[in-house]
Amino acid sequence: MRRCAWPLLRLPARAGLVPRHGGAAAARLRPVAAASSSSSAGGDGSSRAPDTSLFVPVPLKPVGDAAEEDVGAELTRPLDKGEVLKNLNKFYKRKEIQRLGAENGLDARLFHQAFISFRKYIMESSSVSADLHIILNDICCGAGKVCLLGHVDDLFPFFLRHAKQIFPMLDCMDDLRKISDLRLPPNWYPDARAIQRKIIFHAGPTNSGKTYHAIQRFLSAKSGIYCGPLKLLAHEIFQKSNDANVPCDLVTGEERVYANEDARQAPHIACTIEMCSTNTPYEVAVIDEIQMIRDPARGWAWTRALLGLCAEEIHVCGEAAAIDLVTELMYTTGEEVEVRNYKRLTPLTVLDDALESLDNLQPGDCIVCFSKNDIYSVSRQIEARGLECAVIYGSLPPGTKLEQAKKFNDPDDPCKILVATDAIGMGLNLCIKRIIFNSIVKPTINEKGEKEIDSITTSQALQIAGRAGRYGSSFKQGEVTTMHRDDLVQLKEILSEPVRPVKAAGLHPTPEQIEMFAYHLPDATLSNLIDIFVSLSQVDGLYFVCNIDDFKFLADMIQHIPLNLRSRYVFCTAPLNRKEPFVCTTLLKFARQFSRNEPLTFDWLCRHTKWPLAAPKNIKELVHLEAVHDVFDLYLWLSYRFMDMFPDAVLVRDIQKKLDDIIQIGVCNITKLIRTSQSAAAPGTAAVVSENFPLSRTKRDTGMVLDRHDAKSTEALSITAEVLGERRAKNLKAYRSATRQEDLKSHGRGSLANRLLREGLLTQEMLRQLESEWQDQHRNGRYGLGSKRGDQNSSKEMGKKKK
Repeated sequence: MRRCAWPLLRLPARAGLVPRHGGAAAARLRPVAAASSSSSAGGDGSSRAPDTSLFVPVPLKPVGDAAEEDVGAELTRPLDKGEVLKNLNKFYKRKEIQRLGAENGLDARLFHQAFISFRKYIMESSSVSADLHIILNDICCGAGKVCLLGHVDDLFPFFLRHAKQIFPMLDCMDDLRKISDLRLPPNWYPDARAIQRKIIFHAGPTNSGKTYHAIQRFLSAKSGIYCGPLKLLAHEIFQKSNDANVPCDLVTGEERVYANEDARQAPHIACTIEMCSTNTPYEVAVIDEIQMIRDPARGWAWTRALLGLCAEEIHVCGEAAAIDLVTELMYTTGEEVEVRNYKRLTPLTVLDDALESLDNLQPGDCIVCFSKNDIYSVSRQIEARGLECAVIYGSLPPGTKLEQAKKFNDPDDPCKILVATDAIGMGLNLCIKRIIFNSIVKPTINEKGEKEIDSITTSQALQIAGRAGRYGSSFKQGEVTTMHRDDLVQLKEILSEPVRPVKAAGLHPTPEQIEMFAYHLPDATLSNLIDIFVSLSQVDGLYFVCNIDDFKFLADMIQHIPLNLRSRYVFCTAPLNRKEPFVCTTLLKFARQFSRNEPLTFDWLCRHTKWPLAAPKNIKELVHLEAVHDVFDLYLWLSYRFMDMFPDAVLVRDIQKKLDDIIQIGVCNITKLIRTSQSAAAPGTAAVVSENFPLSRTKRDTGMVLDRHDAKSTEALSITAEVLGERRAKNLKAYRSATRQEDLKSHGRGSLANRLLREGLLTQEMLRQLESEWQDQHRNGRYGLGSKRGDQNSSKEMGKKKK
């Protein structure tokens, strides 16, 4: 069966048919080059040149000692490899040959790689084909003679054939371009194009009731599907529907919950947007948060739903900034868009004063941070003031988020403060009076997969700030401010700017497209296939290809494991955070076990995760529990794609709920975990950065201590680091210091220095001496320890005390 669009070049079989002169050879080769060039261009002058740096050569082994006789040597004579090498190098340097190579798709990079491989093949093979042997012999024998028997240009057909063997994409570029042509996505969904759909855009800010009106139509329809960005949102609609006596199923990547006890599919479905079906007909479909169609990683899911859902009515909810793009996209499908605008139901005020101090916190306040370290630091400071706070951040399990939200919303609960990341921007109903931005700078990932740190966008600021003063809550008005005075001016500027219009919708290669690519390039890795696909892909101005770095990371990670392409593709689309080593390692083990056709049982998973697990004692253990929860999520996600290989989904879901309860215990005691982490002296405990220690500064100081300190005991090193921290802490207000001392007295624990004092391993005199030495060095601009003599004296005294 032919794998490529072009047939291989027919090569001269007899010496007598080979052109004798360079000019004639070049003339004969030009028509071949022209035809090949025409085919590779695909007849479309607008197609861009491929990124040939992505073309990985297929190894071609030289011919070893053949059992059969060397026919070429019998017809002529054995080749002089020295002469052959000289003539091959002449061939490489010929400008005419380089030009012919370029006409056949070999740019300078590919031409060089192909020649190196061609030369190595000839020089290391014990024999070559008879026709190539005869050509090489004629060239070598005729070198330097007036009547040339052969010319180096006569090698070009053989060179081109070799180049296409190691770069098979050269021989099927036309087909590859057609497969990766993404300029007409509406045509991918014939079922949706077969009906006339009504598109209704519900546009408005947060807390404007836009989604409420769409859901009312969803509930009144005979059948419907809700597509949301989060499991929390899908679960909320699932509950609302069934509470309203409208049977509704829940479908997420990890589970399917049937409304009917006999597991019959209900006419209504609430799902995460990646899980929506484009083949099932519905009366009404709701697509929530449509502005996420521009998301660099997940935007393709909104594009697929908008173009492909087979529903009579499509209700789209989101920011007004997406109206123009949705209208343009629907114009390409021949469908009109009806826009319904909504205004915020409660007023939102930007305050003129920043919070500046946590002393000014009020019930109903929510402090928004953009990093876990800030979450830990702020929550501990709040509880040091005798206030309870709830904590919500992205990596917490959905159940824990809901419990923390419930705790904060409960008017009878003493917890009146919330510390959260921008995870509260959607998916949770919270009774917030005032949003306080701890910072307005957030790390983000751009379309190229690069990490950037920049101010939050107007869209992000409005999404978060809009959570204050929710309609129907006890707060009739929302307020927003910042922690620091300087940030407030910039926040006002951000909120006053118009939201940038959504200009393009995301796309992602489908499994079918990648399979067709693999058919033409069977030796390429999945990561390389994706790279070549994106390089050759063509999109119009309304679309962009989503960032595929996470996909490629997983593809490279499991490349060595023998899997069929479809299974490999599924594993690479698994939703996991590649920054979590434990989760990535687990996926690798899943794939390896899967490749051996060995089912991943409940017992195997328990052994791997060391289940059952205890409540966390420090932040490091809490983070690990969150990772284990993600592992259970990963198992459930795979169980719905490979049911026979991941057979124990029910049991895993049960222990995941238990793990959720354990994590809730840890989050409720998060400040205790932070204190334990900061005071722990054992190696490997998690380091939590307090408000007074910028991360880079903390690392630098620790490094200098390690470089300059030569104490014999690890206790002395820990004591010194603690003294550094306590010295800096003196810059805080007096009440915080008093609170800390009171905490030490009441709880019988605290910093490492205090613990060592209680255990008799450190004296007050030693502590004062260390602090005094550090102060002297600090005044001189040094952050190391005191003199070597002082270190030795301290070590001796500590040693005596131990004895």
